[in-house]
Amino acid sequence: MTLTKTMLITGGAGFIGSNFTRYWASHYPQDLLIVLDALTYAGNLANLHDLEKHPHSTFVKGSINDANLLHQLFIKYKIDTIVNFAAESHVDRSIKEASLFMQTNIMGTYQLLNVARFFWLDQWKLDTHRFHQISTDEVFGDLKPNDPPFTETNPYQPNSPYAASKAAADHLVKSFHATYGLKTSISHCSNNYGPYQHPEKLIPLCITHLLQNQPISIYGDGQQIRDWLHVQDHCRAIELILQQETVGSQLNIGSSRSQSHQKEITNLTLVHRLCQIVEDSLQNDPQLRQQFPHAHAAKKQQSTSLIQAAHDRPGHDRRYAIDATKIEQTLNFQAKVSLEMGLKETVFWYLSHPLWWKKIASSAFA
Repeated sequence: MTLTKTMLITGGAGFIGSNFTRYWASHYPQDLLIVLDALTYAGNLANLHDLEKHPHSTFVKGSINDANLLHQLFIKYKIDTIVNFAAESHVDRSIKEASLFMQTNIMGTYQLLNVARFFWLDQWKLDTHRFHQISTDEVFGDLKPNDPPFTETNPYQPNSPYAASKAAADHLVKSFHATYGLKTSISHCSNNYGPYQHPEKLIPLCITHLLQNQPISIYGDGQQIRDWLHVQDHCRAIELILQQETVGSQLNIGSSRSQSHQKEITNLTLVHRLCQIVEDSLQNDPQLRQQFPHAHAAKKQQSTSLIQAAHDRPGHDRRYAIDATKIEQTLNFQAKVSLEMGLKETVFWYLSHPLWWKKIASSAFA
């Protein structure tokens, strides 16, 4: 029987955090959820519009760097589980303003760990607790064309300020487990996509630009290789990690081996697929053509003509690929959403929620 949790979800109004919050609330309605988010540009209360349906949840606006606030939340709610999604996460922004990433991703994680250690180990002597850190495959650097995918034993070789800040945070989490005995776990995911993703990221950027007849800039030759994980599969994997005895572990979360034929895809190929899905969607639905009259697809023009090359960004990793064998074998995790179906569902979500993305798209690229 699953024990009731009192869970602090940091960064819970962001893309992955809000999807996880809704997932957990629907599957574990008995749990108390405290959603903490500073509501910077990537945090959006609209992402949690249906949270009021969950009787045991509350939203708190605040920063993970605010130690006093964290103390108050621990005392008030008796928190026993932390899932730390809170992070500055866009590589381009980290290149322009790295200090924000150091403050949130490193010092913020330290504040969370330190407060958790104080209450769980020093004050409450709480045996059942968990601090789960959401990390990224980018801490491992990049791969050459013929290199095997990243495993959990790959050395950390971050190439951007964002990746370096996440790597530093991971080391802090490991040190609090090794030094103090804090019950921690870390997961490294491949590129996520799905509903509620900020329009600055590649997939929603492409979709929204296609619908508004705006150019789609692709870095360099567009041959950077990524594998993609639907956010719902990511949420399912975190659930397994939290529900099973994975203390002190690191686990890679990626598409399953059964989807190996579609795991790795170049950015340019991905954009071409999105162009085709948007074209098919609008050409088969006159209401959508009326709703998005400026889209090339609405005028039966080639959407790919909007693609243009941009100068590659500094330190751009050429290839990421995740080996998810460990989580498949130890926790019986299998990604369920194929890339083909996931992209179609994601395009449909953005077609169905224009007010959501139009409200934030203009500020994202100001």
